[in-house]
Amino acid sequence: MSQLKHRTRSGCSYFVTTKCAENRSTFQVPENAQILVGVLFRYRDQKVYQLHEFVVMPDHLHLLLTPSDSASLEKCVQFIKGASSHEIRKQRSCKLEIWQKSFHDWTIRDENDWREKAQYIRMNPVRAKLIDKPEAWPHSSASGVHLLDPMTEKFRQLSSAAEAAS
Repeated sequence: MSQLKHRTRSGCSYFVTTKCAENRSTFQVPENAQILVGVLFRYRDQKVYQLHEFVVMPDHLHLLLTPSDSASLEKCVQFIKGASSHEIRKQRSCKLEIWQKSFHDWTIRDENDWREKAQYIRMNPVRAKLIDKPEAWPHSSASGVHLLDPMTEKFRQLSSAAEAAS
């Protein structure tokens, strides 16, 4: 089976999904989810990427992020998956594989696409019937607890240009 090819372009934003190994509910354990959220913000704070939206589900992760000019999308996901695996194994004495290999990505095309993917991320726990309101999911950008990066200038400019043309 061949690996998926990911096309990373400078300045692009991506909707990313990656799953837990063997579809285990690794992140149903709150301590594991907290470790992953900590890793997401550690690399964001190191300016490896901008983090716009995220949700940690029991058996998968969705992200809306923009890699820095010095990091490919693959490198960003590698950092997240590698560091979270290492930390969970170390802190929780876990020997199981945490993540499936590879990930799926979608290049964000415009502001509407951005907003649809952001809404999808925020509503994921509601659709899964884990909560009634997106704000109630603690391991999500919808919780309002985390400081996130705003929509990139590229999409704000596209949106402003479209409004001016109409």
